[in-house]
Amino acid sequence: MDISILFFLLCLLQTLPLSKTFDTLIGTSLSVEKPSDKLVSANGEYSAGFYPVGDNAFCFAIWFNKSLVCNVVWMANRDDPVDGQVSQLSLLKEGKLILTNSVGITVWTTRTAALTTSDASNLQLQLLNTGNLVLHNSTGFVIWQSFDSPTDTLLPQQTLTMVSSLISKRSQGDYSSGNYLLSFNDDNVLRLLFQGPKISSIYWPDPSLADPGLAERSKYGTRRHAVLNDSGYFESTDYFTFITTDYGVVTHRRLTLDPDGNLRLYSLQEMNGVWDWFVTLQAFSDPCKIHGIYGLNGVCSYDHVSGRKCSCLQGFKMKDHTDWSYGCEPEFSVSCDNINESSFIQLAHVEYYGSDIDFYQNHTLQLCQDECLKRCNCKGFNYKFSVNDSFYNCYPKFRLLNGRQSPNFEADFYLRIPKAGLPNNTTPDQEFELNCSGELPVRNKNNIPRTCEMQNGEEHAKEKIHTTQNLRGSPLGLRPQSCSDLSL
Repeated sequence: MDISILFFLLCLLQTLPLSKTFDTLIGTSLSVEKPSDKLVSANGEYSAGFYPVGDNAFCFAIWFNKSLVCNVVWMANRDDPVDGQVSQLSLLKEGKLILTNSVGITVWTTRTAALTTSDASNLQLQLLNTGNLVLHNSTGFVIWQSFDSPTDTLLPQQTLTMVSSLISKRSQGDYSSGNYLLSFNDDNVLRLLFQGPKISSIYWPDPSLADPGLAERSKYGTRRHAVLNDSGYFESTDYFTFITTDYGVVTHRRLTLDPDGNLRLYSLQEMNGVWDWFVTLQAFSDPCKIHGIYGLNGVCSYDHVSGRKCSCLQGFKMKDHTDWSYGCEPEFSVSCDNINESSFIQLAHVEYYGSDIDFYQNHTLQLCQDECLKRCNCKGFNYKFSVNDSFYNCYPKFRLLNGRQSPNFEADFYLRIPKAGLPNNTTPDQEFELNCSGELPVRNKNNIPRTCEMQNGEEHAKEKIHTTQNLRGSPLGLRPQSCSDLSL
């Protein structure tokens, strides 16, 4: 190339406006219309900008740059995306951030204010090397930070507190708020909660344990915070702790509440020249223990070879063959006028959690059947032997949710059906290929199951937390984007 032309191009580059690909924003805005309008941490590992979440739909987000696919670690407006024109994030002099859509409506704000006039003229929005987006003044005083309002992910040194929580996204391709929550309860215990449109239930620690102390948790503390460090050690003020399988290895980590309700810790590892996230710990090796996997009248079963399987009870069919969350509906009706027209079929090692009409101790099977038949709304009952008391207990149910079949469950369920029996053509709907509910493929570096001991009660003993081979099924929704798509 002619040296005069080269010199001209260099001069031209000096006069062109610089795109906002730096780590600090001072008194201006970022526009959705410019993919290069973003903040990049000084180490180049995190970016903050407008992230596409659908057709002409964007959220202001922070994502990790160095992995095979971009992993979003925080979102401002996950439930209210903006369109791809005119929308912008603005840093106002009065000391707050606002995100506006194409018609100027504010869809998100930090609701903060500068403390002094001097602060107002020296505000800076900075993306730190930790992935924390911080609004501060010239002295470094923090007015607002993204670490105080996590979405579904906790990064190392980010603290979960009594006023913050992790909320899963709805599916792999839908970043809006899902149905699963990790937070401190009023008793100061860290819990996982399913929040459906009509029903909510705690599923971790083991809800069958009446006292969190049996799960080696303390509810007598006055503080509520939990934090993950860079080495892979997690500690909570309720005495819950865990250590990852790769503890001490220098790498990036993230703790994410996934759309399937499982809490997983991921580590960034290199494999065949590619950097990607691998699971080094997860809360549930058996995903059927997670509540809300499907709707009414279903059963979940799991093994490490075939993965998770959802099925309808005998005499029931799926309401929607594309979505298990709608559950199953009966192909029969039970008369309430005459109890002699009802019967029961035994389902071995099947449990339905919650929805108890009542609880009866020291009952024979016949007495338990009679209690169920007295009530028109009784769908069946769990019949379980108490080792401590040496007798059977009866749990009649008014609805059948969170069904699980496991050889480790030492009880049976008795389903109420017409005495004439079920229709001859009823075959339980089963599904091996479709996800039960937003199931994720999970892998560790060598695709070999590994076990970690975790201080959490599981059937009156410490639960072993596994990293497993890929669960059967593929992610719902869109595949996560490559970071190269966002590097303009």
